[in-house]
Amino acid sequence: MTGRLAARFANFGLSLLLVFVVLAAASVARADSDDGIFRVKSAVPMAEAISRIKADIAGKGIKFFSEIDQSKLAADAGIKLRPSTLLVFGNPPLGTQFITSNPNAGLDWPVRLLLTQDDNGDVWAVWTDFGWIAKRHNIGDRAAQFEMATKVVGSITSTITTK
Repeated sequence: MTGRLAARFANFGLSLLLVFVVLAAASVARADSDDGIFRVKSAVPMAEAISRIKADIAGKGIKFFSEIDQSKLAADAGIKLRPSTLLVFGNPPLGTQFITSNPNAGLDWPVRLLLTQDDNGDVWAVWTDFGWIAKRHNIGDRAAQFEMATKVVGSITSTITTK
């Protein structure tokens, strides 16, 4: 009996360790500081990252509002800018709940996801952490909705983390 109990504890410990490792690996998106900015490195070039993200948004039935090529806008103004494209999308039944809690939350909705390329040629998906948005607008009554939004954007950006 003691042997079985020890084996169960060992299995539990291994299971707990496995859960920790999976959660640590899944948390690729991390805020670099307390500024509420999350970044995920893309494993694919900019055009493919945009294509994958837009396809995933459409596949989830999420409303796509706009694609803004910021580097083209800069070029049209005579300014050189690394590739930078802003994607604007959202799920009104979810996102507007934040605005009902605080109308000022409309500054952060719908979701804005920036795809940008750094000096090394690496492509990054960048967005504002939803927990940070909740604090910014003092919204305490929509925890489940903020959690859902976090999961959805995490799922969308996961489409660009592998070749």
